[in-house]
Amino acid sequence: MNAPGSPVDATSLAQRLGLDGVDAVIEIGFDTDVDATLRSAVIEAVGELLDEESDEIVDVVLAWCRDDDGDLVDLLLDARDPLADGGIVWLLTPKSGREGHIDPVTVDESAELAGLKSTKTLNISPGWVASRMAVSRR
Repeated sequence: MNAPGSPVDATSLAQRLGLDGVDAVIEIGFDTDVDATLRSAVIEAVGELLDEESDEIVDVVLAWCRDDDGDLVDLLLDARDPLADGGIVWLLTPKSGREGHIDPVTVDESAELAGLKSTKTLNISPGWVASRMAVSRR
């Protein structure tokens, strides 16, 4: 992991997020508080991010979410819609102690209600946690 304040290595980040070979990523929940360095590294790794209005089928959805953004289940259902078979959602939430933090139990419960399963959590940047979610196979 990079030391605080050091630049994010886009190649390393792409590997940690499983973005190697990914052609299209939809971004949901972009706002002025997102981690610009993290976002730039993702763009460098995969190219342009599609916005949430896109109707393309993608391998990855990058979803930024804060506690006051509305219903997390609805957001995750929206994130699930454009996924190709085997696609994943990376839910990015503020770390504990930061404004907008979402309790991990709420994340897991919301994922289950949306038909997703949280499979991994990464401390991906100084202010954000990334939760990897895949479609549940019931």
